[in-house]
Amino acid sequence: MKNQQLDKRRQDATPRGVGVMCGFYAEKAENATLWDVEGNEYIDFSAGIAVLNTGHRHPKVIAAVERQLQSFTHTAYQVVPYESYVSLAERINERVPVEKPAKTTFFSTGAEAVENAVKIARAYTRRPGIITFCGGFHGRTFMTMALTGKVAPYKIGFGPFPGSVFHAQYPNALHGVSVQDAMDSIERLFKSDIEPTQVAAILLEPVQGEGGFIPAPAEFMKALRALCDEHGILLIADEVQSGFARTGKLFSMEHHSVKPDLMTMAKSLAGGFPLSGVAGRAEVMDAPGPGGLGGTYAGNPLSVAAAHAVLDVIDEEQLCQRANQLGQHLVEVLTKARATCPQIAEIRAQGSMVAVEFLDPKTGKPSADFTRGVMQRAMKEGLLLLSCGVYGNVIRFLYPLTIPEAQFSKALDILSRALEQEAAAQ
Repeated sequence: MKNQQLDKRRQDATPRGVGVMCGFYAEKAENATLWDVEGNEYIDFSAGIAVLNTGHRHPKVIAAVERQLQSFTHTAYQVVPYESYVSLAERINERVPVEKPAKTTFFSTGAEAVENAVKIARAYTRRPGIITFCGGFHGRTFMTMALTGKVAPYKIGFGPFPGSVFHAQYPNALHGVSVQDAMDSIERLFKSDIEPTQVAAILLEPVQGEGGFIPAPAEFMKALRALCDEHGILLIADEVQSGFARTGKLFSMEHHSVKPDLMTMAKSLAGGFPLSGVAGRAEVMDAPGPGGLGGTYAGNPLSVAAAHAVLDVIDEEQLCQRANQLGQHLVEVLTKARATCPQIAEIRAQGSMVAVEFLDPKTGKPSADFTRGVMQRAMKEGLLLLSCGVYGNVIRFLYPLTIPEAQFSKALDILSRALEQEAAAQ
């Protein structure tokens, strides 16, 4: 089967609303390598959009799922529970950076986790309002679309959205938004849109994902914690993309001195299998009554088995340390590239959650065209890259943290050439 034939079938069989980046089709994958149906080989710096921090088909993950397949594949945890769900919750409770004691519940997708975090926050506070941030991404369901602070392509044509959701500014020094500006925008919401005593939670990504891999400044996180404490508001950290060793810590919130009340997680939690979770202070997590939380496939036993293996791999292979080492190497390469690529406006990194933002050096405006050009050049040489950012002018790097050194170096050589060649072509 040829890629072109498959693409024609895709266009005939599936709706255009499911956007597809690549024109080739996967045949097999191993660690950081993908092969398409025609035998072409690619270095995967997308990792299924941050799902594969432990790489494609890690042997320990595959073995854990195979063992579970021999026992049972589904009971619905709310009908017949199983020990592996409980023990995974115990492991997460020990490691999440929230005030102890903590509790955790599992779902299937990141959007489900965020929706349930909102439910828990409202149940605990008996308040309706949620404040979130411009540029944030929290999912594609109606509630999470309302929470997401990016219109295109996520919200176009889908409104109206659920109410009592308000967007504040997120600090972004490159685009002129200071920490004080962001905090002032919340105060304006309190004056013009919702009184603080009606706000259940402030929800943010400690590192904005789709928004451009923008880490929250420590000063900002401290100010949010203080504001929440002042008004009885819960602080929710959405770690769906930043979790599980990507930032050099198990969770990005570990880089901060303050703690959230609730956390959401998904993506790399289960190494390619669908699993998400909400963890938080036990008192808060217990607010919904029995039956208020759950889902038919929530905490699927195959995914839970994979998640246990993922936590083992992160510890045994020291992936937090490796994230820092790989990220530092990548930043050095990007910094060197600035000499021949004036479009590089900013390099942002927290461990291996690394991004480079491009601006037109003549106008100072975001350059999505340049970003696409770099990605296309890299893909022609066998390197898959993803873009992000409100203006589509950021490349984010999501290589598996298990990638072999030689392959990582090869990928960075491709990246350097793509940057230099695209800059020369402008």
